[in-house]
Amino acid sequence: MECISIFDMLKIGVGPSSSHTLGPWRAGRRWIAELKKDTIFESVVSVKVDLFGSLSLTGKGHATDIAVILGLCGYDPQTIDVSSISTVIDTIKSSKQLIFNNELQLSFDPETQIIFNREFKEFHPNGMTFHAILKNGQEISSSFYSIGGGFVVKEERKRKEKKLSAFQQFPLPIQKATDLLEYCHSKNKKVSEIVLENERSLHTDQEIDERISKVWNVMLESMYTGCHTEGTLPGGLNVRRRAYDTHKKLIGNKSYNNPAQWIEAIRDTEVKFRQILKWVSCFALAVNEVNASLGRVVTAPTNGSAGVIPSVMMYYMVIENHDANFDDVKQFMLVAGEIGSLFKKGATISAAMGGCQAEIGVSSAMAAGALTELMGGTPEQVLMASEIAMEHHLGLTCDPIAGLVQIPCIERNAMGAIKAINACEMALDTDAANAKVPLDKVIETMWETAQDMNTKYKETSEGGLAVKVSLSDC
Repeated sequence: MECISIFDMLKIGVGPSSSHTLGPWRAGRRWIAELKKDTIFESVVSVKVDLFGSLSLTGKGHATDIAVILGLCGYDPQTIDVSSISTVIDTIKSSKQLIFNNELQLSFDPETQIIFNREFKEFHPNGMTFHAILKNGQEISSSFYSIGGGFVVKEERKRKEKKLSAFQQFPLPIQKATDLLEYCHSKNKKVSEIVLENERSLHTDQEIDERISKVWNVMLESMYTGCHTEGTLPGGLNVRRRAYDTHKKLIGNKSYNNPAQWIEAIRDTEVKFRQILKWVSCFALAVNEVNASLGRVVTAPTNGSAGVIPSVMMYYMVIENHDANFDDVKQFMLVAGEIGSLFKKGATISAAMGGCQAEIGVSSAMAAGALTELMGGTPEQVLMASEIAMEHHLGLTCDPIAGLVQIPCIERNAMGAIKAINACEMALDTDAANAKVPLDKVIETMWETAQDMNTKYKETSEGGLAVKVSLSDC
């Protein structure tokens, strides 16, 4: 069984796309590591990158070329000052010089040395090949595949998976939802407690708490930033940031100076029933407006769906339980991460493989299950909530206008968050022992739907809204 940590599902990175931005960025850094391992890094005199399939078709709108450049420069997506990105890129484009891994100065023209190829690689739609010419004239190359959620693999991963050794296994290996439920029953534990037991085989309790705290802080910061940033998103669609206006109407004259005070200010606000939907939508929109402008977010499980989980967690903190604290955040993230891993193992979290059901659908299922446990739901109800959320996202296509992660992507995060909360409420009101549709069956159905879906609806901007609406229309 594949060992997937919650920190594989919840990664800190830079927008707008986990598969098209974070993945290629990490691939560039991995290639550099390969060159160093083979002791040929110092011999590199020129580099070139080929992008294939979906990475090419929506690469410009998803900032794939920018991500590749930043990866080649050696920047870390978790720590880079996002405000410096435009300056870095503009300098490289104008000087046609690149500091390879911040060590070697190379001639580099992005216009000719990052090549967009419309053809698809057989292994995965998001393929890329890095080329280097060495001092002795030898040309070498290495291919990577961005398979969703920032995961990057080599093609031989298929063979490696068949040879998983004992040390790669969790003490409580989980491949399907039924495995998870069986552990919950046999050990009389919650889903989060089973997941925590597995995480402890990889990290100390202190490391787990620190990493979850970092994840939540980035989520909170992205909501805060999005709610307090006015203007228009980059890319040419002229999409006005809506979170700012909505938040301004909702928060009124409350005063605060940081995200922690902001949470208390919202809690002190008299929230009417109709405003609950507005608050949740505002949180989700805020995150994905930050994502769309190359801001820092958490893949959850992808960048395009980064707003669902933080907005649902925030809903619990400011609407359902004003006493919620880090322990609640930790419990939520443990459950959400595990639900996401079930979908990755049994289906996909890549829109280029499965459409938007693999992004917003999975994130909604993750949030629904996590919220259900916080609300006192049983393990059966947790899985039922996740099933309900995904069931009503089956077949959702990925058709970004102009290849930008803006329309319909940003709004879909708000819709996914609302569906997650609704799924939770329905599961809590149901005897989940009599559930008609098991989560595993929905995951299988999602994968079959993904395989049947036409390629033009899989993050290629060749179908749906992407061809009905153009930049000129906006």
